[in-house]
Amino acid sequence: MPRPIQATIDIHALRHNLTQIKAAAPDALVWGVVKANAYGHGIERVFEGLRAADGIALLDLAEAERVRQLGWRGPILLLEGVFETRDLELCSRLNLWHVVHCEAQIDMLAVHKTHQPHRVFLKMNSGMNRLGFAPQAFRAAWTRLNALPQVDEISLMTHFSDADGEKGIAAALSIFHQYTHDLSGERSLCNSAASLRHAHDVAVRADWIRPGIALYGSAPDFPLHTAHDWGLKPVMSLNANIIAVQHLQAGDTVGYGSAFVADRPMRIGVVACGYADGYPRVAPTGTPVCVDGHRSRTLGRVSMDMITVDLTDLPHADWGSEVTLWGLPQRSTSPASPTTGVAIDEVAQAAGTVGYELMCALAARVPVVVKD
Repeated sequence: MPRPIQATIDIHALRHNLTQIKAAAPDALVWGVVKANAYGHGIERVFEGLRAADGIALLDLAEAERVRQLGWRGPILLLEGVFETRDLELCSRLNLWHVVHCEAQIDMLAVHKTHQPHRVFLKMNSGMNRLGFAPQAFRAAWTRLNALPQVDEISLMTHFSDADGEKGIAAALSIFHQYTHDLSGERSLCNSAASLRHAHDVAVRADWIRPGIALYGSAPDFPLHTAHDWGLKPVMSLNANIIAVQHLQAGDTVGYGSAFVADRPMRIGVVACGYADGYPRVAPTGTPVCVDGHRSRTLGRVSMDMITVDLTDLPHADWGSEVTLWGLPQRSTSPASPTTGVAIDEVAQAAGTVGYELMCALAARVPVVVKD
């Protein structure tokens, strides 16, 4: 039989999350963000769950081609725009909208020969200091684009750096409005955190929102709020079986470097999952797991192919028991509810990272099942 590990992608949960996000930003159009192969879930796997989105947003042309091949006829937005002039030819052929965030991209448009003018999203750097025109240069960029026959409609966008925290979006929003208030075009401002936390304000939600991580069931402002607080469900669950059971005495150690030392008699389970499957190697002792639907913890270092978990207080757990590394249990014998699963944000917090990274790190060797 195959190695007993499996990732499950729940399309019903994805549809549910999209509905929740839409409710948080009433009347706004929604970009379903599928960059990084749909945050590690697989574009082809999640596509059916995003049909209710108004557009699909992603990074590169190969992803855009895949979405068109799946039959999507609606808008597709390239979130980083084009990288060389010939990319614009494919934008014309596939009818792609694209972000313009620097002068080089305007230069490419200016020399592009097309019979179909392009829809572009002009991006302002409102404090993130990644992509976008400085506020003082934004109007000149808009004016230059507006004069090009290669450009049809110009939408305006920015990306909030602190929508998930106490600093908030007020300063960035003020800058954006100051330099765009009299410019025509639709607006797109909100990422996941802004969509859930701030989109009750019509000036914030604007015309388009761009939820990413929240679609897949992770709280964008964890630990201030959990996914459960926002009414989000995990789209990805990672489960594996116990393949060995060991009995320890006080003083016995577990794993490489003897990183865990038993302080009492214990029973431990060895799980068929390791860092080569995408589980974070830096996850310390105490990282939460579920065993047959009951909460427990990891012990010692994560190995390439195995993790050790505490079975001391779980007398019914044994060889073959299901261990939920994140998400929800999948066996009918394991009660599946938000209280018996493990939020991916909890695991990420223990490992000193974010849920985004864990989703994107799911290894190709892990079998994936899609359920609806």
